[in-house]
Amino acid sequence: MSSVDIGIDLGTANTIITVGGKGIVVNEPSVVAYDKKKKQVMAVGKEAYKMIGRTPEYIVAVKPLKDGVISDNDMTEAMVKEFIHKVSGSMLVKPQIILCVPSSVTDVENRAVVEAALSAGARKVYLIEEPIAALIGAGVDITKPNGTMVVDIGGGTADVAVVSFNGIVKSNSLKMAGNKFDQSVIKMVSQKYKILIGEKTAEDAKIRIANVFNPTGENKITVKGRHLIKGLPESVEINDCDMYEALHESAMEIVQQVKEVLEVTPPELVGDIHTNGIYLTGGGALLGGLAELIESEVGAPCRVADNPIECVARGVSLAFKHCDELLDGFEKISLYRYK
Repeated sequence: MSSVDIGIDLGTANTIITVGGKGIVVNEPSVVAYDKKKKQVMAVGKEAYKMIGRTPEYIVAVKPLKDGVISDNDMTEAMVKEFIHKVSGSMLVKPQIILCVPSSVTDVENRAVVEAALSAGARKVYLIEEPIAALIGAGVDITKPNGTMVVDIGGGTADVAVVSFNGIVKSNSLKMAGNKFDQSVIKMVSQKYKILIGEKTAEDAKIRIANVFNPTGENKITVKGRHLIKGLPESVEINDCDMYEALHESAMEIVQQVKEVLEVTPPELVGDIHTNGIYLTGGGALLGGLAELIESEVGAPCRVADNPIECVARGVSLAFKHCDELLDGFEKISLYRYK
């Protein structure tokens, strides 16, 4: 990876950017704050995230990607442009950029972020499919005709794919991921304990005590929120059995998606997967008990990749070495623009 190569993992929850020779230089929320009066971007990333729910009417702080798709083309384009300027400001040579976008985006949405990268000063832009990047980042050699399955669980979507010989053989995308898990925890606490908690509290509880395979009831955490009947501040202690109740059904949707992809995968590759196993990547891979649940339900070994949150970003960075080999997993912008 050259010092003027930039890799961008454009995620629903976070955008991670790598630069050659420096590794990951940006890991910030995918949020943009826009001033409607001045018609200009005020902030992106962490600074914009602080503004959510705290701005006057003429300033909007939005998450332009929702459930794995680009919900606001203009804001996404503005955000990508700002992030690129942030990391390439001192570069004398125009950078090459690899953009990794959610697997369910359309051609129109792809074109929007590609044009944003070009207008921000890129000399060449590549697109890479997220499951391909995830497996490269997990250290898997995907250049051989040997089947490997990846389950990439981000903030908005869970992508299930079988990869062999540089390309995706079968895949599917499910709108069941980190954000939906948080909503399930909020719903459980409000129904069971009549307390409304916030998204950050729900996420913290999920990270610390969630178990979707074998909860014991021994892991506990105190959550605080507003009592739905009294309307006053209240706290309650919840345990991993409560979390199992909240999250198990959602986790089983991911398991079902894995089974459905396997059902349409060529039998030779299914045999490879039984040997090579299933790789879990993305922030959702850290959900307690998920790997064990998939392994027990599917019958193939399932492992969480090292540092799964940064797997896709690492894969994007490493992909520069394989630009000529990974033709099935890449699209060159010079070709892409005239489709």
